Amino acid sequence: MQSDRAETTDAARLADLVNSAYRGVGGSLGWTHEAELLSGSRAAPDDIAALIESETTTVLVRWDPEDRTRALGCVAVEMDGAGHCTISMLAVAPDGQAKGLGRAALSDAEAFAAEMGAGIAKITVVRQRESLIAWYERRGYRRVGVENFPYGDDSVGVPLREDLGFIVLEKPLQRR
Repeated sequence: MQSDRAETTDAARLADLVNSAYRGVGGSLGWTHEAELLSGSRAAPDDIAALIESETTTVLVRWDPEDRTRALGCVAVEMDGAGHCTISMLAVAPDGQAKGLGRAALSDAEAFAAEMGAGIAKITVVRQRESLIAWYERRGYRRVGVENFPYGDDSVGVPLREDLGFIVLEKPLQRR
């Protein structure tokens, strides 16, 4: 695994990374952004600090090898205690997308979860993001259901459409 466990002191840098990857904050839009679907912040430093401090969630981060203060990618892994995990907040800096870093971070998250005892990984993706859903499917995830979008929950941003929802994907994991 090439990712490190994030520390609470990393929260602000990771919030910047997540917001740039998901919302194009800073002017650069990578292929995975959702700026046409949601506006506002995707993650606040306090929210990421809470994830890092959680007993059930681990945030993994990949740092720039030439500048260990620059986060290139991150991902959160939440263990549910029943052999399942939820992988979320997979983010890669827009200037680093389409270079294999997202695939590597996802692989690190899956390996970490398997080592922690998870046999199934779950991911939810906004249903309008078909290219991202297809990306997960190419990595072995399969559609298993849908979930409603949490309208009114400011922690996910401000919806720009009234037809948002989530596709739920799962993948069996194996220890390496």
